[in-house]
Amino acid sequence: MFSLKDMLRRFTDVYNKNPTSNLGKLIGILHDQLQQVNDTLDTVRDWRDIDMAQGTTLDRIGENIVQSRGSSTDEVYRVLLKSKIARNLSKTDVNTIIQVLALALDCPYSDIRIVEKYNDSSEPEPAAISLIKVPTKRLNEVGMSPLQFGQIIQKTVAAGVRVAQIELTGTFQFSSKYDQLETGPTGFADEAMTTGGTLGEVYIPGNDYPLPI
Repeated sequence: MFSLKDMLRRFTDVYNKNPTSNLGKLIGILHDQLQQVNDTLDTVRDWRDIDMAQGTTLDRIGENIVQSRGSSTDEVYRVLLKSKIARNLSKTDVNTIIQVLALALDCPYSDIRIVEKYNDSSEPEPAAISLIKVPTKRLNEVGMSPLQFGQIIQKTVAAGVRVAQIELTGTFQFSSKYDQLETGPTGFADEAMTTGGTLGEVYIPGNDYPLPI
Protein backbone atom coordinates (compact mmCIF):
# COMPACT_ATOMS: atom_id res chain seq x y z
CA MET A 1 0.00 0.00 0.00
CA PHE A 2 1.37 3.41 -0.97
CA SER A 3 1.85 6.00 1.76
CA LEU A 4 0.41 9.52 1.47
CA LYS A 5 3.86 10.88 0.66
CA ASP A 6 4.31 8.31 -2.12
CA MET A 7 1.02 9.37 -3.69
CA LEU A 8 1.87 13.07 -3.52
CA ARG A 9 5.32 12.42 -4.94
CA ARG A 10 3.74 11.26 -8.21
CA PHE A 11 2.52 14.78 -8.98
CA THR A 12 4.74 17.17 -10.89
CA ASP A 13 6.62 19.88 -9.02
CA VAL A 14 4.18 22.58 -10.15
CA TYR A 15 1.84 21.32 -7.42
CA ASN A 16 2.21 22.01 -3.71
CA LYS A 17 2.91 18.51 -2.40
CA ASN A 18 2.81 19.46 1.26
CA PRO A 19 0.41 17.09 3.12
CA THR A 20 -1.27 20.14 4.72
CA SER A 21 -1.97 21.81 1.36
CA ASN A 22 -5.38 21.59 -0.33
CA LEU A 23 -4.04 18.95 -2.70
CA GLY A 24 -2.48 17.09 0.22
CA LYS A 25 -5.77 17.09 2.14
CA LEU A 26 -7.70 15.86 -0.90
CA ILE A 27 -5.23 13.06 -1.59
CA GLY A 28 -5.25 12.31 2.15
CA ILE A 29 -8.99 11.58 1.97
CA LEU A 30 -8.40 9.27 -0.99
CA HIS A 31 -5.50 7.58 0.82
CA ASP A 32 -7.65 6.90 3.91
CA GLN A 33 -10.34 5.27 1.76
CA LEU A 34 -7.80 3.13 -0.07
CA GLN A 35 -6.25 2.13 3.26
CA GLN A 36 -9.62 0.93 4.54
CA VAL A 37 -10.14 -1.15 1.40
CA ASN A 38 -6.64 -2.59 1.78
CA ASP A 39 -7.28 -3.46 5.44
CA THR A 40 -10.53 -5.19 4.47
CA LEU A 41 -8.77 -7.24 1.80
CA ASP A 42 -6.08 -8.21 4.35
CA THR A 43 -8.81 -9.35 6.74
CA VAL A 44 -10.51 -11.40 4.00
CA ARG A 45 -7.19 -13.09 3.23
CA ASP A 46 -6.38 -13.75 6.89
CA TRP A 47 -9.86 -15.09 7.68
CA ARG A 48 -9.45 -17.88 5.17
CA ASP A 49 -7.47 -19.48 8.01
CA ILE A 50 -9.72 -21.23 10.57
CA ASP A 51 -7.49 -19.99 13.40
CA MET A 52 -7.97 -16.37 12.29
CA ALA A 53 -11.60 -16.37 11.14
CA GLN A 54 -14.42 -15.16 13.37
CA GLY A 55 -18.20 -15.13 13.53
CA THR A 56 -20.15 -15.69 10.34
CA THR A 57 -16.96 -16.42 8.40
CA LEU A 58 -16.51 -19.54 10.54
CA ASP A 59 -20.17 -20.40 9.91
CA ARG A 60 -19.56 -20.32 6.15
CA ILE A 61 -16.56 -22.62 6.53
CA GLY A 62 -18.83 -24.93 8.51
CA GLU A 63 -21.39 -24.89 5.70
CA ASN A 64 -18.73 -26.06 3.26
CA ILE A 65 -17.84 -29.11 5.38
CA VAL A 66 -21.37 -29.69 6.80
CA GLN A 67 -20.49 -28.83 10.41
CA SER A 68 -23.05 -26.70 12.23
CA ARG A 69 -22.10 -24.39 15.09
CA GLY A 70 -24.96 -24.96 17.54
CA SER A 71 -24.29 -22.93 20.69
CA SER A 72 -20.50 -23.18 20.38
CA THR A 73 -18.22 -20.20 20.83
CA ASP A 74 -15.71 -19.35 18.11
CA GLU A 75 -12.96 -21.14 20.06
CA VAL A 76 -14.93 -24.38 20.42
CA TYR A 77 -16.26 -24.12 16.86
CA ARG A 78 -12.70 -23.98 15.50
CA VAL A 79 -12.03 -27.30 17.24
CA LEU A 80 -15.20 -28.76 15.69
CA LEU A 81 -14.24 -27.57 12.21
CA LYS A 82 -10.70 -28.92 12.44
CA SER A 83 -11.84 -32.25 13.83
CA LYS A 84 -14.55 -32.57 11.14
CA ILE A 85 -12.03 -31.94 8.36
CA ALA A 86 -9.67 -34.49 9.90
CA ARG A 87 -12.48 -37.01 10.51
CA ASN A 88 -13.46 -36.82 6.87
CA LEU A 89 -9.99 -38.15 6.04
CA SER A 90 -9.70 -40.51 9.01
CA LYS A 91 -9.08 -44.26 8.68
CA THR A 92 -10.16 -44.72 12.35
CA ASP A 93 -6.95 -46.48 13.39
CA VAL A 94 -5.17 -45.36 16.58
CA ASN A 95 -2.52 -43.29 14.82
CA THR A 96 -5.12 -41.47 12.75
CA ILE A 97 -7.24 -40.78 15.84
CA ILE A 98 -4.20 -39.22 17.51
CA GLN A 99 -3.61 -37.08 14.40
CA VAL A 100 -7.26 -35.94 14.39
CA LEU A 101 -7.22 -34.96 18.07
CA ALA A 102 -3.82 -33.25 17.81
CA LEU A 103 -5.03 -31.26 14.82
CA ALA A 104 -8.26 -30.29 16.57
CA LEU A 105 -6.50 -29.16 19.76
CA ASP A 106 -3.48 -27.70 17.93
CA CYS A 107 -1.00 -29.69 20.02
CA PRO A 108 1.89 -32.11 19.29
CA TYR A 109 1.09 -35.77 18.63
CA SER A 110 3.14 -36.68 21.72
CA ASP A 111 0.61 -34.87 23.96
CA ILE A 112 -2.01 -37.54 23.23
CA ARG A 113 -1.72 -41.22 24.05
CA ILE A 114 -4.28 -43.93 23.37
CA VAL A 115 -4.36 -47.44 24.81
CA GLU A 116 -6.53 -50.21 23.37
CA LYS A 117 -8.37 -52.11 26.11
CA TYR A 118 -8.50 -55.54 24.51
CA ASN A 119 -5.39 -56.54 26.47
CA ASP A 120 -6.14 -54.58 29.66
CA SER A 121 -5.00 -56.62 32.66
CA SER A 122 -7.90 -55.62 34.92
CA GLU A 123 -10.87 -54.88 32.64
CA PRO A 124 -10.26 -56.16 29.11
CA GLU A 125 -12.75 -55.06 26.47
CA PRO A 126 -12.52 -56.12 22.82
CA ALA A 127 -13.77 -52.91 21.18
CA ALA A 128 -12.79 -50.04 23.44
CA ILE A 129 -9.99 -47.52 23.88
CA SER A 130 -8.75 -45.34 26.72
CA LEU A 131 -7.20 -41.93 26.30
CA ILE A 132 -4.69 -41.76 29.11
CA LYS A 133 -2.90 -38.60 28.03
CA VAL A 134 -4.82 -35.51 26.91
CA PRO A 135 -3.59 -31.89 27.34
CA THR A 136 -5.89 -30.39 30.00
CA LYS A 137 -4.48 -26.91 29.41
CA ARG A 138 -5.57 -26.86 25.78
CA LEU A 139 -9.14 -27.90 26.65
CA ASN A 140 -9.34 -25.11 29.22
CA GLU A 141 -8.02 -22.57 26.71
CA VAL A 142 -10.83 -23.26 24.25
CA GLY A 143 -13.46 -23.67 26.98
CA MET A 144 -14.38 -27.25 26.14
CA SER A 145 -15.46 -29.70 28.82
CA PRO A 146 -14.36 -33.37 28.95
CA LEU A 147 -17.93 -34.40 28.06
CA GLN A 148 -17.85 -32.33 24.88
CA PHE A 149 -14.35 -33.54 24.03
CA GLY A 150 -15.57 -37.09 24.54
CA GLN A 151 -18.25 -36.49 21.90
CA ILE A 152 -15.57 -35.58 19.36
CA ILE A 153 -13.52 -38.66 20.24
CA GLN A 154 -16.54 -40.97 19.97
CA LYS A 155 -17.29 -39.57 16.50
CA THR A 156 -13.67 -40.14 15.47
CA VAL A 157 -13.35 -43.82 16.36
CA ALA A 158 -14.77 -46.59 14.21
CA ALA A 159 -18.41 -47.61 14.57
CA GLY A 160 -18.90 -49.99 17.48
CA VAL A 161 -15.74 -48.88 19.33
CA ARG A 162 -16.38 -47.43 22.77
CA VAL A 163 -14.34 -44.67 24.43
CA ALA A 164 -14.05 -46.16 27.90
CA GLN A 165 -11.97 -43.54 29.68
CA ILE A 166 -10.45 -40.10 29.17
CA GLU A 167 -7.65 -39.22 31.57
CA LEU A 168 -6.78 -35.53 31.52
CA THR A 169 -3.15 -34.94 32.43
CA GLY A 170 -1.63 -31.93 34.15
CA THR A 171 1.96 -30.72 34.47
CA PHE A 172 2.22 -30.35 38.27
CA GLN A 173 5.05 -32.18 40.07
CA PHE A 174 6.07 -32.18 43.71
CA SER A 175 9.45 -30.91 44.81
CA SER A 176 12.41 -33.16 44.07
CA LYS A 177 14.06 -32.11 47.36
CA TYR A 178 12.79 -32.95 50.82
CA ASP A 179 11.54 -29.97 52.92
CA GLN A 180 12.25 -27.53 50.12
CA LEU A 181 9.68 -25.64 48.09
CA GLU A 182 10.19 -25.52 44.35
CA THR A 183 8.41 -23.17 41.98
CA GLY A 184 8.54 -23.13 38.21
CA PRO A 185 6.67 -24.43 35.20
CA THR A 186 5.89 -27.76 36.89
CA GLY A 187 5.90 -26.82 40.59
CA PHE A 188 3.87 -24.45 42.76
CA ALA A 189 2.98 -21.05 41.36
CA ASP A 190 4.88 -17.92 42.35
CA GLU A 191 3.21 -15.02 44.20
CA ALA A 192 2.28 -13.32 40.93
CA MET A 193 0.64 -16.54 39.69
CA THR A 194 2.54 -16.28 36.41
CA THR A 195 4.11 -19.73 36.55
CA GLY A 196 3.36 -23.13 38.02
CA GLY A 197 2.15 -26.58 37.07
CA THR A 198 -1.43 -27.46 36.21
CA LEU A 199 -3.43 -30.16 38.01
CA GLY A 200 -4.81 -33.13 36.14
CA GLU A 201 -8.43 -32.29 36.85
CA VAL A 202 -10.98 -30.26 34.89
CA TYR A 203 -14.11 -28.60 36.20
CA ILE A 204 -17.23 -29.81 34.38
CA PRO A 205 -19.92 -27.08 34.42
CA GLY A 206 -23.49 -28.08 35.13
CA ASN A 207 -24.88 -26.27 32.09
CA ASP A 208 -22.98 -28.12 29.39
CA TYR A 209 -24.52 -27.82 25.97
CA PRO A 210 -24.39 -30.70 23.47
CA LEU A 211 -22.14 -30.18 20.45
CA PRO A 212 -23.76 -30.53 17.02
CA ILE A 213 -21.63 -33.46 15.86
